[in-house]
Amino acid sequence: MGNKELRISPSVIRRLPVYLRLVQELKELSIATISSQEMGDRLDLNPAQIRKDLASFGEFGRKGVGYNVAYLDWKLRQILNLDRQINVALIGAGHLGIALSNYARFQSERIKITAVFDRDPQKIGQKVGSLTVADAQDLPLYRQKYNLQMGIIAVPASAAQEVCDELVAAGIKVILNFAPANLRIPKGVHLRNTDVTTELQALAYYLENE
Repeated sequence: MGNKELRISPSVIRRLPVYLRLVQELKELSIATISSQEMGDRLDLNPAQIRKDLASFGEFGRKGVGYNVAYLDWKLRQILNLDRQINVALIGAGHLGIALSNYARFQSERIKITAVFDRDPQKIGQKVGSLTVADAQDLPLYRQKYNLQMGIIAVPASAAQEVCDELVAAGIKVILNFAPANLRIPKGVHLRNTDVTTELQALAYYLENE
């Protein structure tokens, strides 16, 4: 993936799942082909941008015909490595962690929460959905046993950096962070932050003054 990362910008990668979600909806509607103009109309995106994004990975469409929906679905899954199951380690069995573990799409999609960890002795051994909460210190063992490739941080901000360091030390280099904390990561590790409070604060800008 190293050479690919040098060519493709993060903003393009972020749009690929949006295209994938659309083609999945189109498949459910039994729509066989779609043009970039129609995709742009449905997604409120510039059709030229869509064509440019997809062309970064090859020629998927035919001029005057558009994109074959089934083929585009397959190719997008292949590009995003979603043509195989990806096992995820969730760190934090609190309210957020439990909600994420029970989220239906994590049970049906290729990206699947396979192991849940916590440090609280009262939580270790408890059931979260179909999973049993494991001791966070056993993360390296579970990493090898279940081929864990991604990590989700769902702990308080005060513990987030230490958890991040433990994930990296265990060999996990793709991390989604729900903790409201700015984490330091070494080169070669990919981190995404999801902070609901920050998103709401940004949306507050658009409220009209009353």
